[in-house]
Amino acid sequence: MTSLGVLLVMVNLGALNVALPAIARHFHTGAALSNWILLSYMVVNTVLILVFGQFSDAFGRKMLYLLGMAAFTVMSFVVGFAQNIWLFILFRALQAAGGALIITNNTALITDAFPEAKLSSGLAANVLISSVAQLVGPVVGGVIASTLGWQWVFWSTVPIGVVGVVWGWFTLRHLPSQGSGRRIDTLGGAVTFVALSALIIALSEGSSLGWTAPLVLGGLVLFALLVPLLIWVEQRTHTPMFDFSLFANRAYAMANVATFLNSFARVSVVLLVSLYLQSLLHVDAFFAGISVLPVTVGMIVAAPLTGPLANRFSARILSTTGLGISAVGLILLMGGLRVHLSASLNDSGMFLVGFGSGLFMTPNTRSIMTGVPPERRGFANGLRSMLQNMGQVLSTAVSMTIITSILPLRLQNVVYTGTSGTLPAKDMALIDTGYRLAFLALLAATLAGMAASSLRGESGSPTHPGG
Repeated sequence: MTSLGVLLVMVNLGALNVALPAIARHFHTGAALSNWILLSYMVVNTVLILVFGQFSDAFGRKMLYLLGMAAFTVMSFVVGFAQNIWLFILFRALQAAGGALIITNNTALITDAFPEAKLSSGLAANVLISSVAQLVGPVVGGVIASTLGWQWVFWSTVPIGVVGVVWGWFTLRHLPSQGSGRRIDTLGGAVTFVALSALIIALSEGSSLGWTAPLVLGGLVLFALLVPLLIWVEQRTHTPMFDFSLFANRAYAMANVATFLNSFARVSVVLLVSLYLQSLLHVDAFFAGISVLPVTVGMIVAAPLTGPLANRFSARILSTTGLGISAVGLILLMGGLRVHLSASLNDSGMFLVGFGSGLFMTPNTRSIMTGVPPERRGFANGLRSMLQNMGQVLSTAVSMTIITSILPLRLQNVVYTGTSGTLPAKDMALIDTGYRLAFLALLAATLAGMAASSLRGESGSPTHPGG
């Protein structure tokens, strides 16, 4: 049942990545607003995931999960009627709030329901469903955007949401957390909301406004000022949202760092390849969706292997190996993505990125979720999901900044919406260089993730979840 929520969210996100050029053309948006078609969801979702984590620990998970499913479904219907780009961004932000409730409670519900011996299998099944959703998403987005229109990219997920709400109401067990009745850290949540919003907006706008723009600098300064305030507030609160004592566990801390870096390195691969094919090589949305499938196929192949392997080998070994495989895939992509595409390098590179990420996720998630007391699983999953989303937001912002930073203004919009003609070889070479530099940044993050994963140490036997 919980996997249906993942299916709903991931199909929607995957479809939007491929449908982005069609939406940008429909609303006649430039580079800055096109960026917010993607980031409006990610900003709100990322900020609220962590804030909602404490609600999960305080009030239980079932009703909050179903509320998120209902909200996401309603907004999936409404967003298709947006009359301008500002309404579109507003509706996507509201949809993101529903998605935050789904993601915050999803993994925590699984961890509550499965005994420790079977938890890896439960988490692996969830990763498998998520991977299938990512496989279906780009295809659905490509087919629907090129035939029925971008609106149906959202409307097509409404039946999934309706089924999920009804099914969940009757089948989900009420499993209140052991922390039920815990007081909500209102001040800590408010400071966190403002601080993360400032950071994400600054990072998001840096690629379009420039890193010295007042909005960008103001956001970074505000974040820097609020972090010490948050630490001060949390140390003086009886029921803090942030339990800093958890990070004294090196395995837990390094697993969270690796989560962020893996997300940063993987998420932009589908977006970058899809944009390159559509905007520069004039490939239609359907074929672009098909072309990025090797990433998800790799995750699907890896998912059923990780459950049994996680019971035999430590998270340190499996997760570090997975990141290493992803690094090899990124190296192949740096050589394969060019005007005269190397299909073998591209497909192999995307498959390895997906396979490596799939091998990484299950043992790393198990290490995080079983490394905290049961009454803090809502926070632990909220933090893990927030770091994943922060990786996605930063990955999108940094990747697009790297690509456009070396381009003249006349070529920057081409990266998002394409051009009706063929670009001169000199311009294409410049854009190709931007894309290779972006993939180089993703490779650097992957190597840093390998270092973090290996530094978590061996905290027990291979079957110990914190290993």
